[in-house]
Amino acid sequence: MDPILVGKAVTTEDSGKVWLLPQYANRHGLVAGATGTGKTVTLMTLAEGFSRLGVPVFMADVKGDIAGLALAGTPNEKLLQRVAEIGIADYAAEANPTIFWDLYGKLGHPVRATISEIGPTLLGRVLELNDTQEGVLEIVFKLADDNGWLLLDIEDLRTLVTHVADNRKEISSRYGLVSAPSIAAIQRALLQLGQAGGDAFFGEPALELADLMRTAPDGRGVISILAADQLILKPRLYSSFLLWLLSELFETLPEVGDLDKPKLAFVFDEAHLLFDDAPSALQQRIEQVVRLIRSKGVGVYFCSQFPDDVPDNILGQLGNRVQHALRAFTPRDQKAVKAAAETFVPNARLDVAKTISQLGVGEALASMLMDKGVPMPVERTLIAPPRSRMGAITAAERARVRAGSAVGAKYDTAVDRESAAEMLVARHADVAPTPAARGTASSPATQGSNGFGQTMRDVMLGTSRRQGVVESMAKQAARTMGSQVGRQILRGVLGGIFGKRR
Repeated sequence: MDPILVGKAVTTEDSGKVWLLPQYANRHGLVAGATGTGKTVTLMTLAEGFSRLGVPVFMADVKGDIAGLALAGTPNEKLLQRVAEIGIADYAAEANPTIFWDLYGKLGHPVRATISEIGPTLLGRVLELNDTQEGVLEIVFKLADDNGWLLLDIEDLRTLVTHVADNRKEISSRYGLVSAPSIAAIQRALLQLGQAGGDAFFGEPALELADLMRTAPDGRGVISILAADQLILKPRLYSSFLLWLLSELFETLPEVGDLDKPKLAFVFDEAHLLFDDAPSALQQRIEQVVRLIRSKGVGVYFCSQFPDDVPDNILGQLGNRVQHALRAFTPRDQKAVKAAAETFVPNARLDVAKTISQLGVGEALASMLMDKGVPMPVERTLIAPPRSRMGAITAAERARVRAGSAVGAKYDTAVDRESAAEMLVARHADVAPTPAARGTASSPATQGSNGFGQTMRDVMLGTSRRQGVVESMAKQAARTMGSQVGRQILRGVLGGIFGKRR
């Protein structure tokens, strides 16, 4: 199987090409460097290489220029000169099989997840709750899981939080203290999340991982591109969504051991947002996911400005590294240069710390895993250019790509089925006093006109003594969402539903 060409080493005249070996591509990687030094081009080159190997790729488009992967590039004199200098014999401009996604459904197919799937851990981070408030949110989710109440969208969670507030004493006695200030804080945070676009993300049809792991009819892996130019303005939502997606892969995919190539390449751009303000407990869980997801066949590639944006315990797991230029203008920059230099396997012919600040655009220091997983000595490398367009695409071009997608019919129309909000409203309506109970007798005419409707309502929604059809179906749906003991939903390392099957 042909390796992925990263570029040509130029440390000495006899230096050869730098390759990313497919069998070690799931050992993860890092692409770092200052703004404008060529990180995006490197990511595009890697994505195209994975696609040609038949490996699907998921990546976020923070600046809008990665979308060019969907269209063939236009070679110019400078690009062809780079191709000749590296010695790429089979270079030809070509488009890549691509699917556009967007949490807001504007620049791609809508990406949705249910509240139940996200779980309390990541949702608490999105809502920016403190430890006490996160504890109350855990209780809310536990109550929903125990009762088989589907939390599909924000309205479901709002309704359940209101139910918890109305029954605070009873719930506190069973699950732990639920304070009124914490409930109020959660309600305010949900209101703000909805106004910030959360209503569009939480709901159904929820994203299925199989649609991120597609291959095209010609055998190339499909590159899924998430529009993130607006999402990045909400860094907690952006990083939590990508982390949820990574944890879904971790919880769902089977163990496969060492493969000849990854099952999926997952690119985490602006990686520092994942770790900013993350408590140590969450960082430990992230480390566990990154460490173990390799055996599921997923290669994770972090992209950030500075290598020390990634914690040391995770940085040590990133075997394939590309370091673009860093300018040592400030003490922070100087520290980052030193840290970057120390992470590479030394090369006697190269002063790494000095070279990092001298690299030009399209150049990088590269160290890939060689045979037996041993990292190669760092080399100054000319990065190979992508074959697709290097730059943004027009709205009309994006629309054409989206129209030809195989998943549009599945995700473009939202679905709103019976869930916790409807069930709780029906439950409260069922226990409300009737006119007769309040001492107001109903007339025979009223009884006659409402009798059939009341009977049907009791059948569908149930009564205080009998479960209705709607509640029965919802509980059955909740059971099928995950492996359970009785009605207990099992949650994974980051709080999402463990082992669920849609």
